[in-house]
Amino acid sequence: MPNADYSGVLRPALASSVGPDVFTVAAAGATGPVSVFAPYAQDLAPAISKLLGSDWKSKIYPTAVTDFTVNGKLAGSPWAKQGAGNVWINKDLFDKYGLSVPTTLAEWVKVCATFRSKGLGCFKEGIGGSGFDVDTLHSIADSVQPGLWAAAASGQKKWTDPGLVTAWTIFKKMSDEGILDAGGVGVQQYPDVNNAFLTGKVPMIQMGFWYSQYATDNSLTAALAGAGVPASTPKITIVPASFPDVAGKGNPSTIFADPDAAQAVNSKSKVLNAATTFALWLGGTKQGQQVVTDNVDEIASLNGVQANWASIKVVNPTVQIPALKNLASKVSAATEIRDANLPAVKFQAIIDADQGVLGGQESPAAAAAAVQQVFDANPTVK
Repeated sequence: MPNADYSGVLRPALASSVGPDVFTVAAAGATGPVSVFAPYAQDLAPAISKLLGSDWKSKIYPTAVTDFTVNGKLAGSPWAKQGAGNVWINKDLFDKYGLSVPTTLAEWVKVCATFRSKGLGCFKEGIGGSGFDVDTLHSIADSVQPGLWAAAASGQKKWTDPGLVTAWTIFKKMSDEGILDAGGVGVQQYPDVNNAFLTGKVPMIQMGFWYSQYATDNSLTAALAGAGVPASTPKITIVPASFPDVAGKGNPSTIFADPDAAQAVNSKSKVLNAATTFALWLGGTKQGQQVVTDNVDEIASLNGVQANWASIKVVNPTVQIPALKNLASKVSAATEIRDANLPAVKFQAIIDADQGVLGGQESPAAAAAAVQQVFDANPTVK
């Protein structure tokens, strides 16, 4: 089922007498948000306390407990944490042309000029509405002033703050100076950008930790088959890298993260005990969390569970395993919120602003003002 259809299908199913016993909720966004579906969910706090002990909250990613608790009820058992803020490179292409990962805006411009001279793209991004560009703007804003994005997202700062206007200005500069591939407003991150990167047409993209899965041989093989390329197409070595210091202020690249998903139990289920056991297994047991982490696309919510890297087959182990471990560690330790505090209407406002600025229809200042208008009209409920 497409993500866009999930909430529309789930709502009437839960309202009926024959709905699902267990269903997945998200911390925020438009796909199964817990704020919408919590009324249908059983309070899992007593069950998880019995499973993990009275100190269960100390054993789970703290933000997950907070974000999946609605009106005092734990509406879902958290099972995954997701992070972003890094870029991914095709190391084979960088090595082929003797290039290093750019660390500044000027270096990025030069690297992209080299790739384009070889008939390749450079930093491709889908800005057609799916919202991956929001991560890029977030990374730019953190380069300008760490913490400013988080403050604006939570309502403590205005989106018209000069630092955020500067972030949009830099984003436009990345487009004007040949870093961003042309036409981003007209393409989607999936499948367009994903396929272009995995088939070796572009050397850099911005995706989060979930993209680690394409370092594995099986997932990359399946992705290439889905892209319709010949089976003989070489498998690329994808490696995570830090987002460059595009503001030139020396601020370190930031990883930001959110609780990704939780399993909720339908309070009308006729098999509550079995449904609860199933829901808690994925996020509340080491066995369930090992399954999650070994897929190499999520971080465990339960403390102390990491991917069994020795059993995971990647394309280039010597290069990729250390880099993937490092990224996983950063996501696990990340405390800055990604977009859990951006409900759909606010998230869309930022997408619209990015499209307006990059498409040349809006100045950075006008885009910032438009975003602030949406935030003012939709105040955060404390």
